[in-house]
Amino acid sequence: MPDTTPEPAAATAPAAASASRPWSPTHGAPYRPTPYRPERIAAEESLARAARLRLRMDERRTVRAFSPDPVPEQVLRDAVACAATAPSGAHQQPWTFVLVKDPEVRRRIREAAEYEEKLSYDGRLGEEWLAALRPLGTDAVKAHMTDAPGLIVVFQQRYWLGEDGAKRKHYYVDESVGIAVGMLLSALHLSGLAALIHTPSPMRFLGEVLNRPENEKAFAVIPVGYPSDDCEVPDLVRKSLDQVLVEI
Repeated sequence: MPDTTPEPAAATAPAAASASRPWSPTHGAPYRPTPYRPERIAAEESLARAARLRLRMDERRTVRAFSPDPVPEQVLRDAVACAATAPSGAHQQPWTFVLVKDPEVRRRIREAAEYEEKLSYDGRLGEEWLAALRPLGTDAVKAHMTDAPGLIVVFQQRYWLGEDGAKRKHYYVDESVGIAVGMLLSALHLSGLAALIHTPSPMRFLGEVLNRPENEKAFAVIPVGYPSDDCEVPDLVRKSLDQVLVEI
């Protein structure tokens, strides 16, 4: 179902202002407030938008069978830009998104991921974890790493690393990057793409293959694209609203 909701004109102003001013570390800088006056949406329109969004997001599924059809790279860049608007501890934005386009690099990532996954499925996970995975139909074969036309690897920056080697601790890194990844998945879905969040364990090989700096730790691998014509997903049921929402 296409989302034809127009964006309010006022919403573009902060983005434009932010894009014109380069980021620099603000650790220890004085508090400098700036006015924030977003357009207030009428209650009726707010209800309509929320209902449409709920329906759209309920269509989101994790996909493991991808079409080789290319996706516009700008869609991926815009989705990452959306993810990078996520809130973060002390506004330290402790994330790096690596868009992997090189087929050879992607082959190496898949090969290393499958090696670790085979060890896991052959016993490292334990029977309780394997039993939890069984209804999902997953296994150690990770064809989506090379089949999907897009591959985004997300890293969390455990600390800030200056060009001079100076280090400064980041706060609430796991929570911040987790929120950003959730926003990335939402942006990709609302842009008409399917995705999978994959977390091979251990993931140290990702930093090595992608030559990331010492302060970055791999968080997730996200293949992105269109579902294949014969794509199938597990027959799952989501919890109902009254099972996940407590109103006091």
